[in-house]
Amino acid sequence: MMSDAAYVAVDWGTSSFRLWLVDRAGQVVGERRSDDGMMTAAKVGFASVLQSHLDAVGAGIDLPVLICGMAGARQGWVEAGYVDTPAPLAAVLERAAPVAGQSRDIRILPGIAQRDGSAPDVMRGEETQLLGALGLGASGEALVCMPGTHSKWVSVNGGTVERFSTFMTGELFSAVSRETILSHAVAGADDAEDREAFKSAVAAAFKTPAFAANLLFQARARQLLFGGTPAEARETLSGTLIGIELAAGLARALPQAGIRLVASGRLLMLYRLAFETLAVAVEPIDADEAVRRGLSMAARAIWTR
Repeated sequence: MMSDAAYVAVDWGTSSFRLWLVDRAGQVVGERRSDDGMMTAAKVGFASVLQSHLDAVGAGIDLPVLICGMAGARQGWVEAGYVDTPAPLAAVLERAAPVAGQSRDIRILPGIAQRDGSAPDVMRGEETQLLGALGLGASGEALVCMPGTHSKWVSVNGGTVERFSTFMTGELFSAVSRETILSHAVAGADDAEDREAFKSAVAAAFKTPAFAANLLFQARARQLLFGGTPAEARETLSGTLIGIELAAGLARALPQAGIRLVASGRLLMLYRLAFETLAVAVEPIDADEAVRRGLSMAARAIWTR
């Protein structure tokens, strides 16, 4: 089966590594996932990390490799640079950076930069998800929400990324829940859920985002004064941070097509619940499938020209 592979697709993040062996029909015939992200690879060596995973899936020595994500950052393997907004998604394919000195053809897709002095922003990896979620021939306007450690809200028109905003929602949740007084409130929460607490927090933060810091502390005060579970406190923190993100993301008029929500797993569940709380309709798109589709589209465009 491995001999049917046509190329290797890699999503190489800061702390994660995902590799897919893909055949000519676009089907996955081998897969690897690990914590060998950019931070690890920068110490061990990008080439050796990649080769270990290629060997594990039996990738042929002549198979080309296409990479998206932080491996193309300034501190990554090879800096792939950025395509500036307004950025046609097709331009991302044209700017793939080759990795010199390798026995096989390895290329890294660039990110997208918003060189606006009043709202500077960058993305790296999400552009490939956008490509997979919307396609090259996308028409009309689209507003795409891409939750994560650094959530992205992207306005796309006719296949061109016009503007976007990054929100450090996931990273803030991690820092607040681990490094502040609120760590005591969420201790022992484990995987328990409290959807009502989450929905209430989303609604409150969306209504009064300027009170975000106060709303976060209320999670601790409420627990001290009225009791409550660690899960309730954790979901309150999560709902508050997501609620203020949505307050900013939904500040502009929505396109007629509504919102495309590109997410997977627990993030997909949380954001769908948040949008539902605010009575905002979304079209869910699986993030893993989107990045695989994006890499496949890019690989076909690059190696079948």
